[in-house]
Amino acid sequence: MKLHSVILAHHPVALTQQGLMQQIKLITAVFVGLLVLSGITAFPLQTEMEFLLTIINWFPMPLRHWIETVAEGIMQTWSRYPYIAYGTDWLAFAHIMIGLAFVGIWRNPVQNIWICEWAMLCCLCVFPLAFICGPIRGIPFFHQLIDCSFGIFGLVPLYILRKKILQLKSIIKND
Repeated sequence: MKLHSVILAHHPVALTQQGLMQQIKLITAVFVGLLVLSGITAFPLQTEMEFLLTIINWFPMPLRHWIETVAEGIMQTWSRYPYIAYGTDWLAFAHIMIGLAFVGIWRNPVQNIWICEWAMLCCLCVFPLAFICGPIRGIPFFHQLIDCSFGIFGLVPLYILRKKILQLKSIIKND
């Protein structure tokens, strides 16, 4: 059994398969890590806004005004209605739970490619949400573009991940 494992490990298909699995796991881990990180930043919004106010001069004037407006809104709302922050707690929780879905790709990428495709669809849906709800909520256009960048920055690694999974599927099929 051990000799069989050694021979298989040096077989070119096994190396390619193993290499693709490593790449798939790396891309998945980085994507999930960034997804969770972006989500947990929703927990300390007031603290983050207070920090941004200390470095407000680093930003161009239109962005300064927006940061001040958002900071004032968060501080006034949360001092009078702290339960509103519970909504952003759920936002952070959702990012973490979405990240957990990627365990399926980690375990069996070929069988669970649908998770990657679903996440790609989620990234695309960022655009209509930002461009429909943004103006309704009074979000400046430049901030809507920042929100859309999350869709783009998510879509790129997911596209690469999907390609790698399809390569793995092809290798497994031809093996």
